[in-house]
Amino acid sequence: MLKKMIAVGLCALSTSAGAQAAEKTKVGAAPYGLRAEFANLWVAALKKHPEVTSGKVELTVFDGRYDAVVQNNQIATMITQHFDAIEMIPVDFNGSAPQMKKAKAANIPVVISNSRVNSPDIVSTIECDDVKAGEIIMEAAAKKMGGKGNVVVFQGPIGSAGELDRSKGVKSVLAKYPDIKVLEMKTANWSRAEGLALMENWLTAHPNQINGIIGENDEMALGAIQAVKSHGLNPKDFAIVGVDGVVDAINAVKAGEMFSILQDAEGQAQGGLDLVLHAKLGDSYTPKANVWKQWEKEMPWDGGKGKEYLIPWTVITQANADQIIQHQKDLMSK
Repeated sequence: MLKKMIAVGLCALSTSAGAQAAEKTKVGAAPYGLRAEFANLWVAALKKHPEVTSGKVELTVFDGRYDAVVQNNQIATMITQHFDAIEMIPVDFNGSAPQMKKAKAANIPVVISNSRVNSPDIVSTIECDDVKAGEIIMEAAAKKMGGKGNVVVFQGPIGSAGELDRSKGVKSVLAKYPDIKVLEMKTANWSRAEGLALMENWLTAHPNQINGIIGENDEMALGAIQAVKSHGLNPKDFAIVGVDGVVDAINAVKAGEMFSILQDAEGQAQGGLDLVLHAKLGDSYTPKANVWKQWEKEMPWDGGKGKEYLIPWTVITQANADQIIQHQKDLMSK
């Protein structure tokens, strides 16, 4: 009888341990690609979410490599391997839609962070308003140019939500300034290296004609600054703008070389994980990310049932630059 009781007890312990293991939520994080600083800030923030650091969430990070096919294959892998939930930054606004449908059919909730996807099958989206971003940076450039002159525009990957929306915002402001002419508008795929190469070409093609440089993200704007300097020109003589608030861009703001706005990688990443965990675990789950307290009035949690959450933009200034840099360094630290 004693042996039987011990056996039953061991079985109960084994079952309890198995139940505890089963309680761990397996989440796949699928950013568009890991070459850029912003995406790495986003991943670093996810890894520091309280549910990840406590071990309650098992996080697997994928590198989309800026390729919609690669990312779709990764989503297919997560579905096949029965992940509990997915948080992603889609490469392509339309291209990811079929996989969203398959994930929903497999009862795997998907939250879109930092961007948008053309699908009714996701749980929700958490991002900053990219149309507004385009408007803010173009207005800043137009102001520095005195409402006239020539600009070149660096677009994000064509077809991505960020490119579509920021281009829309830029164009809406340009429509108010008939004396500002667009000399060039092409993609540099969020890349500093591609921004450098493209700006080299444009400086050669339009010598002494470019007054404004519109980067739909900081990386491309920073590449343009490198090209300007390599041509012996002073970045301060141009109206150079970007989006994201990566460290090099913040330092360029401090140096008076460009204008940028902060996209909250931490808020988007950690807020998105809260949303996807709520979708999987139910109303018993309470949000852990600081973003819900920071922007409580502007972006209420709403029981985790909202379809779109928009984190406000923050203009980077001399006054807040050092604080933002320190916070990002802390985020990237082990």
